[in-house]
Amino acid sequence: MEEKYFTVEQVSELLKMHPKTIQRYIREGKLRAVKFGKGWRVSGHDLSVFTEGAPASEPAEALESGESFTGCRATASSVVEICSVSKTQAERILNALTAALNSKPPEYGKCTMHAQYIESLRQVRVTLWGGVFVVEQMLSAVGALTGGIE
Repeated sequence: MEEKYFTVEQVSELLKMHPKTIQRYIREGKLRAVKFGKGWRVSGHDLSVFTEGAPASEPAEALESGESFTGCRATASSVVEICSVSKTQAERILNALTAALNSKPPEYGKCTMHAQYIESLRQVRVTLWGGVFVVEQMLSAVGALTGGIE
């Protein structure tokens, strides 16, 4: 089953909000989205989570007390560039990574992913941030999706 993705404009029409408000929610991490080319796309699942009022970020009290976002003591970030991919291949890779991230158990903690397809370079760029274990698992998924070719 293929995941449905919505543009910022489509989300703004559905929620009856201004597109700049939707873009601000994405930028602030309140609404999860992936960058595809020059625009953002919101999955149907992420839109449902957002509209149902599920918290997208940790409470401010946790940040003020010095606790980690993920509930662990170590976080990691990584930028992955996947070269020589067509737009269709990029969509499949990003759909698979989004599905992997959305299906992770909550005890793994918070993890964010931003992704974009740079058509002129035929390249997918994925930025990951979260607990070390989650980022490790996502990098393993990238390896599996690309066949481990360096």
